[in-house]
Amino acid sequence: MNRDFLSLLNWKKSIRLRLLGSLLFSLVAAFFGTSLINDFLNFILPQIIVMKSESEALSFANAALSFLSFLFFFLLIFFFLMRPIVRKVRTLADGLMAIANGDLNYRVPLPGQDELGEVAQNINYMAEQLQSMMKRERQIETSKMELITHVSHDLRTPLTSIIGYLNLLKNDDYQDLDEHKRYIHNAFNKTQQMKKLIDDLFEYTRLTSGDANLTFQVIDLNSLLEQIIIEFEPIAQELSLTIRKDWEQQSLFAHVDVERLVRAIDNLLMNALKFSLKPGEITVRLAERDHLVVLAVENWGSPITKEQEKLLFERFYKAEPSRRDRDVPSGAGLGLSIANYIVELHGGRIGLKHANGHFTFYIELPKAAQITKYNESEEII
Repeated sequence: MNRDFLSLLNWKKSIRLRLLGSLLFSLVAAFFGTSLINDFLNFILPQIIVMKSESEALSFANAALSFLSFLFFFLLIFFFLMRPIVRKVRTLADGLMAIANGDLNYRVPLPGQDELGEVAQNINYMAEQLQSMMKRERQIETSKMELITHVSHDLRTPLTSIIGYLNLLKNDDYQDLDEHKRYIHNAFNKTQQMKKLIDDLFEYTRLTSGDANLTFQVIDLNSLLEQIIIEFEPIAQELSLTIRKDWEQQSLFAHVDVERLVRAIDNLLMNALKFSLKPGEITVRLAERDHLVVLAVENWGSPITKEQEKLLFERFYKAEPSRRDRDVPSGAGLGLSIANYIVELHGGRIGLKHANGHFTFYIELPKAAQITKYNESEEII
């Protein structure tokens, strides 16, 4: 916008200077042209008008012809000087009108290197930006429809199961107390699955809409990972998995939003729980590399193709049922996508290394010292 505004000011100044220059040049040229005409008339008119009594008529005719010749030369020269500028301005006006009428593919054909050419380039740049914005808005609308479709489908499955179990309980359609408890347990698990889907959806929409307000603080990643793994170990043991920690005792600090980073790490660990071979092991690594802190979650699972690797961080992408642990409820396919957004908001990078079923999901975060020298008032965890 600033560039367009400055270009418009330069264009207006250029037009004024050109107009003033054309006026001055036209006046000077008309003056000299009139002088030549006067010299010619002073020579020819006395030959035509010879009577002394007609000297007044001669003076009047001379003055009239001088004025007319001056006006003629001025208008002629001014017209030829301003004609290219008028043609360019008309081209700019036609281009703006075409773009205003919705033809965003139109480009102003004015390749000149002067100020008007710069204005034409800015008009074309504006059309490209408008076209890009329109395309983005269409993509957003398409994304909203996809979001509604996927969420409706993912919520309908557990909701149908819950309704089924509640109907059985309502109609006392169970054989004994154990079956009664099993129905309640299954219905409760489905409600937890629905809660997970809704939480993922809420977090995803908040992250992608730009409404996510991160609260950064300097934390000790070693301590944070210890707490997260303690919470995950009981779930892993139920699935015949062990979690191995691999990092130095020296504290590694990073400048992060604790709640969001925990969400990203949780999603990576849940992904490993779902797709690990059972029994098996999940390794969590934390290391320092150059100016980065690298956190990695490793596990063994069924191999996937290169095409599937590229889709893992796409929203709503779900692995094949054959690769997924059926004891772990499926999500909406937003977990890795949410983790990706969170890491990007931290100025970091998330990625995957895969070879013959050995998966390593890694997060690279800048060190705290590389981001800012925090104040003493900031909390260190």
